[in-house]
Amino acid sequence: MWFGDHRCLVWSDIPNDRMLRWDEASGAVSVFRSPAGNANGNTRDRQGRLVTCEHLYRRVTRTEHDGAITVLADAHDGRPLNAPNDVVVAADGSVWFTDPGYGIMSDYEGRRADPELPTAVYRLDPGTGVPEPVIQDLERPNGLCFAPGESRLYVVDSGSTRTIHVYDVADDGRLGPGRRFADVLPGGPDGIRCDTEGNLWASASSGGDGADGVVVFAPDATPIGRILLPEGCANLCFGGPARNRLFMTASRSVYAVYVNATGA
Repeated sequence: MWFGDHRCLVWSDIPNDRMLRWDEASGAVSVFRSPAGNANGNTRDRQGRLVTCEHLYRRVTRTEHDGAITVLADAHDGRPLNAPNDVVVAADGSVWFTDPGYGIMSDYEGRRADPELPTAVYRLDPGTGVPEPVIQDLERPNGLCFAPGESRLYVVDSGSTRTIHVYDVADDGRLGPGRRFADVLPGGPDGIRCDTEGNLWASASSGGDGADGVVVFAPDATPIGRILLPEGCANLCFGGPARNRLFMTASRSVYAVYVNATGA
């Protein structure tokens, strides 16, 4: 996640149970938070507060301006969440997150446990604070993001199909039927972001040389660009003063490149 007010990038190092910080002015890397609950996806809400998915404690949290941690969601229908993975916050303050369960599949990036809920995408209502499953037909819902104007919600299914799906969003926030949007072949997608033109930027991994990195799709799903990396890419975000610098977290490295696009 990019913090423009601090000119820094914050990202999760899941198996090492820490979050790291890169300072744009000095280039220094430091520990942002450790331990971090095996944190995975991060975003900021409309008040600039950090919202984080934690594998270890199977919850979504918010870091307040004074540093205090508020638990936004850790259960549904009286049962613990599997292991929230990625998160976005809509203009109305609702928090949308995916719960594929990777954090409980082993002790590598969380703690092994049996799932008690189906995998799902949840919407946390800002009024009631109750998480509601809004997508339940994906095998392993993973990365997610809104298109500009929040007319569409894109969700990665990193299960056996490894595809990107798209859902139309109604004015009341309800989702229409989902449809398959695009594949990232060879390999598969993980984290995703949109630019101001509505193009979808998807991280790609497990495809090997000539495939790992980032794939860019036009709004009609036409592939229009690719950024190649020497290792698999798990997530990405736009940053910098003009939001035209793409940051990519890969297997052992963080990469950055200036692009002719602006992050939404």
